Amino acid sequence: MTYLKSLPADSALLQVFEAYPRTSRPLLELHESVLREESPFTVAERELMAAYVSGLNDCTYCHGIHTATAEAFGVPEGLLADALADLESAEVDQKLKPVLRYLGILTRTPALLTPADAEAVYAAGWDERALHDAVMVGALFNFMNRMVEGLGVVADKSYFPVSAARLHDHGYHGLATRLTP
Repeated sequence: MTYLKSLPADSALLQVFEAYPRTSRPLLELHESVLREESPFTVAERELMAAYVSGLNDCTYCHGIHTATAEAFGVPEGLLADALADLESAEVDQKLKPVLRYLGILTRTPALLTPADAEAVYAAGWDERALHDAVMVGALFNFMNRMVEGLGVVADKSYFPVSAARLHDHGYHGLATRLTP
């Protein structure tokens, strides 16, 4: 159910976007830029980051959709659950673990990030652009998790693969073009 009384109780985030196109269109374009445009990270890795941050925040809606989307782009099923349970023993690419550690600190205790945390990302072989892009994914999904939870948006687990298929096939720009001015 959503807390927005003008929308049906079973509205998903798409219906919120449609009801509020003025703020939703630029937000979806930001999603497209952060998650789909050129980056040192693959689309699968960025969707994994989105799902990881959402899992750390216990945002079931975003975690479910972005886990399914990451899997649609090739992330092995169950990897996100394993990473959230114990990142160190999870079968996450070793090069990506420092990035996820960084996002974990950014999500849970952002004031505790240090230059050493950034250096760990660089030592794994990532450059400054990668650090920037990872922070953008983390920041975007911390925002989205709070937006979804604040508006009371929920969905049944059966919705996650439907949304993931739409994101896989059309990206976020495809959602933005559906919004009326």
